[in-house]
Amino acid sequence: MSESNDMTPAGRRPAVGARRPFYRRKKSCPFSGPQAPKIDYKDVRLLSRFLSERGKIVPSRITAVSGKKQRELAQAIKRARFLALLPYVIND
Repeated sequence: MSESNDMTPAGRRPAVGARRPFYRRKKSCPFSGPQAPKIDYKDVRLLSRFLSERGKIVPSRITAVSGKKQRELAQAIKRARFLALLPYVIND
């Protein structure tokens, strides 16, 4: 058995295709800026965008909400839940 030409000296196959360098897009807070919506517990449609399909609050690292606005958002979601505008849990 002879080695084929497509093997590296260590005996591994080379990577398939050249990999591009990883580029992380700079996230911006959806609640900052002049045209940004205000966080209000009565705005159920806006608040539901920041809930998972199970009813949990989505973390800011995923939604790109700033820390200050994330605390405000969580408080608004909790108020809306207390007033039965939003569910605590979505059961299947």
